[in-house]
Amino acid sequence: MEAASVAAGARSVNGERRAGQPRGYASRMPFRDRARCFALALHACCGVVLAVHVPRAAALEDAELGKYWSADASRVPYRAVVTDGRRDGEKLPLVVFLHGDWQDGTDNESQLAGDGNGSFELVDAARDGGIPLVYVAPQTTGAYWPPARVAAVVRDALQRWPIDPRRVYLTGISDGGTGVWDALKTWPRCFAAGVPMSGMTELAGLGPIRDVPQWVFHGSDDDDTDVEKGYDGAMVGSRAVVRALRAMGGRPRYTEYAGEKHVIWARAYAEDALLPWILDQKLPGKPCDFAAPAR
Repeated sequence: MEAASVAAGARSVNGERRAGQPRGYASRMPFRDRARCFALALHACCGVVLAVHVPRAAALEDAELGKYWSADASRVPYRAVVTDGRRDGEKLPLVVFLHGDWQDGTDNESQLAGDGNGSFELVDAARDGGIPLVYVAPQTTGAYWPPARVAAVVRDALQRWPIDPRRVYLTGISDGGTGVWDALKTWPRCFAAGVPMSGMTELAGLGPIRDVPQWVFHGSDDDDTDVEKGYDGAMVGSRAVVRALRAMGGRPRYTEYAGEKHVIWARAYAEDALLPWILDQKLPGKPCDFAAPAR
């Protein structure tokens, strides 16, 4: 295990469940609340009074995300929201979130359960910082994310909103984390960054995505997708994937939560450094139109 890349164990950030939220799926704590908690803890511990001035943007609610379907024959359902702050006709970054298998379907609703598995944290952070972006959450079936399905949603979003095609970011959890790697392998020069969580993939095909910026998250005691062996088949867990990428000369960022199991996503998406890191990435070359795999 790469000790330098393993996060120290800490208490869970799981909060009170919302109505209809499955057990084990964590509620999020918005950035502004984390800042206030830090200030209170600092005062209690050290007697320091810290004034915290944090914008009071409301936490994202499911109803705020519009319902869309890709315009092509696949008719992929997805939800989307655009945060405020766009200036002078600027192009916006696009964050695509891929859900896990228990949210499969075609209702265009269940992929948002559990605050989008914690991924709403990214939208909350953008709102708190006055950062304009487009967030989309598509839905799949069959516990699998065909890369073509991901591309169909990206193409549709590029037509609907003023998106910078050099700043398209892909993140996902569990089967969605596997879907991130599958899509990166299919379009290795099209996504500006990938953030897979609790996923797995085959070592084959990693070479072309060696230099794609990636921040990988996993729990050391994952009770679904083993951090090293995945499901004991051809697809291996995040630790093995990161090790292979580094052996090829890649520089993926890796956070492994000591003692944590499969559901790490609210904690991971709440990392204060995550959204700034994502938005710092940009394709170095020509953007893609996602019309066909670009190898």
